[in-house]
Formats: sequence, structure tokens, C-alpha cells
Amino acid sequence: MLKVGLTGSIAVGKSYVCEVFRELGAFVLDADKTAREVVESNTEGLRRIVENFGAEVLQPNGELDRAKLGSIVFANKSKRQLLNSIVHPLVIEKQNEWLCEREYENPQGIAIVDAALMIESGGYKRFDKIIVVWCESNIQLERLMLRNDLTAEEALERVNSQMPQEEKRRYADFLIDTSEGFEAAKQQTVKIFEQLKLFI
Repeated sequence: MLKVGLTGSIAVGKSYVCEVFRELGAFVLDADKTAREVVESNTEGLRRIVENFGAEVLQPNGELDRAKLGSIVFANKSKRQLLNSIVHPLVIEKQNEWLCEREYENPQGIAIVDAALMIESGGYKRFDKIIVVWCESNIQLERLMLRNDLTAEEALERVNSQMPQEEKRRYADFLIDTSEGFEAAKQQTVKIFEQLKLFI
């Protein structure tokens, strides 16, 4: 089975690209979904977050208040690193389980794991190929402001909290530029899927 890592900065269109890969027949795992699962109620992940960040990051029902935690970590690099050190190992463990299951299901398949911080965490080294999704910086900011209802300043703070897009692109075996919108991104994705099949 070909194991592919897909990454890119915030609001560049990774979800759309993943949807296209799914339609084409690839197995796709959304790391955000995995990251949510490892901090659900009564998990080791949530227990460790409360231990390190205090009970004020919980909602009244005991679930994680993601917005509250986000406002803490996006504004503070060391707290962000602390959160990542808790969540990343749990996410990678879950991803590895998923990859094993997919390989058992179809040894000739293509399994794609989508993770925003794959390069930063070192998790990219586990994959046969890396795809980096990117777009022009001004478009990224517009999309993020619109999607998350943020001011330009808040959006910029989130973008700057991540590795620069130019740096991520250096790790790529394949690049998908979403600046021109859905149709252009879809065409690039289809082309790359055909190329990936050659590596199986």
C-alpha cells in the first residue's frame, strides 16, 4: 500500500483536495478529526490537557472548549508546543492503527493522511510520498477570515503561528496550488492521483 502524507497551512483548501482524492478511490484520514477524537471526554488526551492547562479549558458539560484552548495556544508559542507534545503522539498512534487497517483491507490501495502539522511534528517521515497543498498568502488570509469569522489581525496571528508555506513546499513530492479555485485544484489532484498509482 502506498502511504501518502498530505499537508499544508491553515485555510489553503486541504479538505477540498482530500474530498477529491476520496472520490477518486483513495483512503483518506482527516487528522483534525483524529485530533478531536484523542481529546474527547474521558480520554487520556483530555486528562493531560486539563492537567497542563487547567479546568477552565473545559465546557460546563466536561468536553474540551476548543475555542478557549485555541485562544490560549495561538497567542503563546510555548503553550502551543506543550499542547502539540500532548496531542501529536496520540494522533500518530491513531494514524498508524488506521494505516494498518487500510493496508489489511487493500494492500494495493493508496492511503492519504491529512495533517496540518505533519512536517513540524516529524510525522511526515513515515510516508512514501508527501503532497503539500498551498495557495497565495493574500488568498489564504481572506479564506481564513471568512471561514472562521476573524479580523485580519487574528487571521495573521494564526497563519504566523505555523511554519511558512514556502518552507513546507520544500518537503513536497507533489504540490497542489488552490489559488485559482476548485476546478483548477481538482484537475491538479486528479493528475497527481494518476501519478501516485505508478508507485504502488
